[in-house]
Amino acid sequence: MNSNYKDFVPSKAIPFIEFLINEHSFTLKIVNQRETKHGDFRQLPDGRFQITVNNNLNKYQFLLTLVHEIAHHVTHQKFGRVQPHGKEWKMVFQHLMLPFLRPEIYPMEMLPFLARYFKNPKASTDTDADLSLALRGSVAETGKHFIFDIPFGSLFVFKNTIYKRGNLRRTRYECMNMSNKKVYLFNQNVEIEFYKNG
Repeated sequence: MNSNYKDFVPSKAIPFIEFLINEHSFTLKIVNQRETKHGDFRQLPDGRFQITVNNNLNKYQFLLTLVHEIAHHVTHQKFGRVQPHGKEWKMVFQHLMLPFLRPEIYPMEMLPFLARYFKNPKASTDTDADLSLALRGSVAETGKHFIFDIPFGSLFVFKNTIYKRGNLRRTRYECMNMSNKKVYLFNQNVEIEFYKNG
C-alpha cells in the first residue's frame, strides 16, 4: 500500500519518507483529486491510522501534503486530542519538514517561500498565494488560468459560476458574481476558466 508513493515525491526525499512511514505506523493511500482538500489523516474503526493524499498534486505539493498529514498523526500520538492546526501541530510539522527543506529536494526558488511559510504554518498551503504559486512553478492546470493572468473586466468561470474580474485589493482580486451581483475576494493563486459565450 505504501510503495507507490515513490513515484509521487522527489527521489531524494524517499529515504526520509521511508523512515517516517516505518517510525509511525499508518497506511498511506493515494486517492483521486478532492475539491476541498489535498490530504487527510484519520483513525479507522479498527484502530489503524490512515493518511490519504490526492494523486493530482505535483511532487513538491505531494511531499508537503504528506508531511502535513504525518504531522497530524505524530501530534495525535504525542499530545492526544489538541487543536487540529494548533501550536503542537505547527511545532511537529516544522520539525518533520526540516530534512526536506534543502535544494536537492525543493528547487532553490521555492525554498524562500517555504521558509517563510514554516515560520507559522497554516492549515492549508493554498492560503499562502506566493507559496502555492511557487510550488506549482506558476503553471496552472491544463485548460485553466490563474486569475492574475486574465485582463481586468474579463468574465471567467469558477465552480460553475460566472464572475467578472475587478481590481486587485492588496493581495486579492475583487470579482463580481454575475448572477447575484455580489463582490467576492479571490486569492491570486485561484485557477479559473475563461468564460466562453455560447
